[in-house]
This record gives sequence, structure tokens and C-alpha cells, in this order.
Amino acid sequence: MKLKPGFAGEYKKRHDEIWPELSAFLSESGIQDYSIFLDEETLILFAVQKLADDFDEATIPAHPIVKKWWAYMADIMDTHPDNSPVSEPLHEVFHMD
Repeated sequence: MKLKPGFAGEYKKRHDEIWPELSAFLSESGIQDYSIFLDEETLILFAVQKLADDFDEATIPAHPIVKKWWAYMADIMDTHPDNSPVSEPLHEVFHMD
């Protein structure tokens, strides 16, 4: 995902104040240990999540609270016409336990 220039503080503020109903929905959906990192030079946002074995990613974008959050965040990050964040999947090239 990518942040628009000048919005790093606002992005952090909004996530510091994440809506309880959104946080609850994400947890109930099987998302745990969720972190987002910002590369301040490129404004690239990198999210890391642990997902439950039965996690169904199709339920996330269809939920009204997620759509509401996307609309709330659309002014400060790159989005698609439906306000979903523009994101690129990354492929793991190394892992160590």
C-alpha cells in the first residue's frame, strides 16, 4: 500500500484511534498480531498479519465496516475507485523460526 505525501502523522493518528467495531471484526475474522510499517522515504506501507487456518479473505472487503474504513482512509492513501487500498502482494523469499 502507499501513503500520499504529507500524511504519515494523520495515518498513524487514525490507526491509533482505530474504531473498536473494526478491530473486533478483524479479530473475529481470524486476523491476529497485525502490524503496519511505513518506509518514510518511499511512503510504502507494509502490513504483516497472522491469519487463522480458516481465514476467508473474501469476507473482509465485503463487510460494511471495512468499506466505511476504506472511505475514511481514501483521502490519505492510494486507492482503487471503490476506495480499497492499492496493494501489491509480496512473495516470501526467506523465513527463519
